Amino acid sequence: MNREPDFLENLRAELSSGRLWLDRAIVLAYAVAAGLFVVGFTLASDRAFGLFHRLHQAQPWAVLLWTPALTVAIVWATRRWFPGAAGSGIPQVKAALHPALPPERRGRLVSLRLTVAKIGLAVAGLAAGLSIGREGPSVQVAAGVMQHARRWLSPASTIDARALLVAGGAAGIAAAFNAPLAGVVFAIEELYGRLETRASGLIITAIVLAGLVAVSMFGNLSYFGVIRVPDLGWSAVGPGLAVTLASGVAGGLFSRLLAASLTGAPGRLNQARARWPLRFAAVGGLLIAVIGLVTGGATFGAGSDTVKGMLTGHEELSPLHTLLKFIATWLTAWCGVPGGIFAPALTIGAGIGNSISQLTGAGLGPALIALGMAGFLAAVTQTPLTAFIIVMEMVDGHSMVLSLMASAMLASLLSRMISRPLYESLAEYMVAAAIGSPSPVVAPSESPQPPTETARVP
Repeated sequence: MNREPDFLENLRAELSSGRLWLDRAIVLAYAVAAGLFVVGFTLASDRAFGLFHRLHQAQPWAVLLWTPALTVAIVWATRRWFPGAAGSGIPQVKAALHPALPPERRGRLVSLRLTVAKIGLAVAGLAAGLSIGREGPSVQVAAGVMQHARRWLSPASTIDARALLVAGGAAGIAAAFNAPLAGVVFAIEELYGRLETRASGLIITAIVLAGLVAVSMFGNLSYFGVIRVPDLGWSAVGPGLAVTLASGVAGGLFSRLLAASLTGAPGRLNQARARWPLRFAAVGGLLIAVIGLVTGGATFGAGSDTVKGMLTGHEELSPLHTLLKFIATWLTAWCGVPGGIFAPALTIGAGIGNSISQLTGAGLGPALIALGMAGFLAAVTQTPLTAFIIVMEMVDGHSMVLSLMASAMLASLLSRMISRPLYESLAEYMVAAAIGSPSPVVAPSESPQPPTETARVP
C-alpha cells in the first residue's frame, strides 16, 4: 500500500543535498538569463525597425537598394556560418526534441551560439524592412539559453536536456507576447505533446522568471492594449463565421505554400534558389521593397503597429494590402532569412477581419479583427489552443473567450484539410538533413515517452 508522505522526512531529504540546491539555482539563473535575452532581442528589434522606418520616411526610393542588399548579406552570413538560425526557430526546437535526432547533433539547431546569431540576424532583417517577427525566434533564443544550463549541472542531476529545451521554448513565447498561459499551452500543444507532471515545475518556473523579467522592463500590459467589444448577438454570427472561414482557408494555403517553399519541393524556382541563393535573395528583397513602396510601408516589418491602429480604429488594411502582406511574408521566409511568422500572421489575420468588418458595416471591427488574428494564426500553426490564448492575452479579450476559441478551432480544422502542420513538416525536414536521410523523418504517432529523470523545480 502507498503510505502518506512524511513531511519531516521529505524536508530533511530536501535540505540535506547542497548540490541539489546548487543545480536548482543554476536553472533559475538561466531562466532569468533567457528572459533578459528575449528583452534585449525585443529592444534591439524595435530600434532596428525604427531606423528602417526613418530611412523609408526620409528617402523612400532608397529601400530599393537597401532592402535587397541587406537581405543578401543576411542570407550569405546565415548560410556561411549559422545555417541553423535560418527561418522561424520553432521548427529547430521541435527538431532538437525529435526522437530520431542524435543528442550530439542538437547543437546544430539549438545552442547559445545560435541564440546570439539569431538575435543579430533577425534584428538585421527588421532593419532591412523584411516581413518578419521576433516572437517565433524568441523560442529558439530562450531554448538556446536554457539548454546551456545542462553543462553546469551535476552528472546526477534530475533535470534533463529535453525538459530544458521545452522550458526555454515556452519561456520564449511567454516573454515575447507577455502571455504566460500561452507559454504553458505552447509547451503542451507544440513542443512536448503533453505536459509531464515531472517536467511541469521546470517549465512553469522558467515561464514565471522569464515573464517577470519582461514585465519589469515593459510593464504588465496587454501586447495590443484592451479592445472594446460590443455585445455580441446573433447578428455577429454571420460576419464572425465569414472571418473564420476566410482565415482558415487563407492560413491553410499559406502553410502549404511555406512548407513547399522551405522543404525543397520540386520546382524551377526552388531549383534556382538552391543553385543561386544569393541572387534569389536579392530578387526577393527587391520584390519586398517594391511591395512595401506600393502599400505605403504597410507591409514592412512585423506589422504590430498596424494591428494596434486597426484595433483602435485609426488605421485600416485593405484587402489588397492584406494580400500583399501575405506575399511579402512568404517571400521573406522563402529567401531563408532568420525571422518568425507569428507577428506577420497576426497582421494578415487582422487584415482579413478588418476587411470583412468594412463589408458588413456592423460595428464589429475590433471583435472581427481579433477573430481574424486567432483564426489565421491557428490555421498557419495548427495549434488552436495556443493561438486563441495568445490573442486573448494580447488584447485582454476575456469577454471573447468562447468566440476566439471557436474561431481558432474551426480555422485549424479547415487548415488541416489543406496542409500538413507547418512546423512539424519543417522539423522533420531539418531532422532528415541533420542525419543525412533522403526523406523527412516522421516522428512516431504516439507522444514521446517521458524522460527517466525528473525535472522538478519547486
